[in-house]
Amino acid sequence: MSEFFDPYNADRPLMLKCSCGRDHSPADHHAEVAADQAAATLRQRSETSEFEAYSREFIEATLVKALFPQDAQRRRFLRAVGKGTAMAAISSVLPVASLQAMAQDKGPLEKTKLKIGFIPITCATPLIMAHPLGFYSKQGLDVEVIKTAGWALIRDKMINKEYDATHFLSPMPLAMSMGVGSAPVAMNVATIQNTNGQAITLHVKHKDKRDPKSWKGFKFAVPFEFSMHNFLLRYYVAEAGLNPDTDIQIRVVPPPEMVANLRAGNIDGFLGPDPFNQRAVFEEVGFLHLLTKDLWSGHPCCAFGTSTEFIRQNPNTFAALFRSVLTAAAMARQSKNRELIAKVIAPQAYLNQPETVIAQVLTGKFADGLGKIQNVPDRADFDPMPWQSMAVWMLTQMQRWGYVKGEVDYKQIAEKVFLLTDARRLMKELDMPVPAGSGYIKHTIMGRVFDPAKPKEYLDSFAIRKA
Repeated sequence: MSEFFDPYNADRPLMLKCSCGRDHSPADHHAEVAADQAAATLRQRSETSEFEAYSREFIEATLVKALFPQDAQRRRFLRAVGKGTAMAAISSVLPVASLQAMAQDKGPLEKTKLKIGFIPITCATPLIMAHPLGFYSKQGLDVEVIKTAGWALIRDKMINKEYDATHFLSPMPLAMSMGVGSAPVAMNVATIQNTNGQAITLHVKHKDKRDPKSWKGFKFAVPFEFSMHNFLLRYYVAEAGLNPDTDIQIRVVPPPEMVANLRAGNIDGFLGPDPFNQRAVFEEVGFLHLLTKDLWSGHPCCAFGTSTEFIRQNPNTFAALFRSVLTAAAMARQSKNRELIAKVIAPQAYLNQPETVIAQVLTGKFADGLGKIQNVPDRADFDPMPWQSMAVWMLTQMQRWGYVKGEVDYKQIAEKVFLLTDARRLMKELDMPVPAGSGYIKHTIMGRVFDPAKPKEYLDSFAIRKA
């Protein structure tokens, strides 16, 4: 017999034994079998002609452009002979298949055995799924993805070099690089892991208090001070006229403990990551007040990154990691893959959550706890672009609430920490669509446009802020 504890009923051990003889429950066994089957299907999809075609088309386009550098000349040639005939002729002299193989040839890896930390939330989907789908191993990497209890531990393990790379909250590398909340250690954001994918969840007893103006005295949980959760919650209640430092209480609670604290009445609600918002509905202790995409559609949340020192010492290894996570993000963005991904990341080794809860988050078809089934396909997304304007917004909020004192060189910090140029280069290598323009785009948060070229004016416009 093995003893298991239900995290939502910790005082009640479950005595379970699996017939396969392994130290897990029969339910966990079935989840792992389903996960293995789903991973096999996704691996097969990643190896189909659809993915191979991207690199082949890139090689073909490059060859045609090299032979006919002028646009008009190139168009006339293709119209005259057709693409198929053109490529057959070119391939007889320059074999496309060989060039494809050459294009995939990378520099020698400085380090192959790596440890990557993650918090068990759906925000980490690309980083997690890259492991069972073999995206790391295809790059020559032997990666151990390590489930970690909380964000402070993630920070400490990165500072102490116990992890080579990690799942970050996107404001964390900014704070760590500036020495805010910890000793200064230069960190970098390689990709945004997820956009949207969060919610404000309230206890079921508060169904009659949907107006945030009525929340005075409420106790809320967020996963970390340097998080989009904290900044968005503060923004939302301040827009309702409440001071988040005096009119409500905000506590740091690790995501896996949020639902239990809601049930126990220790908090009135939380702005947290999924799947815990949906788990609160599943457990019938909470309801979804709103999705954070309704505050800022396309907002960043978590990121994938590492230390600047690691990148300098292991540039080829870093590039291989980067490619692995970008490939996973491209697959996660496709809605047709979401149900299978839910199966892959549900088991105990990863999120340890009911598959149905994760599927509701990833597919956007979910119960809201208010008696309705919602259909919001972009409830969670996995756009990897680390826009530097996002970093500038985070810095304004760190100043607004007193985490950073004095003047801030927004542009210098944003460009030093958020590796947009590297992301674009490697996305082009993988023939992924790359948005044009600078790293500074405008964002709309609760109806207000944020212009990253005018951060101080934006910061000064807020009536409620830290004194």
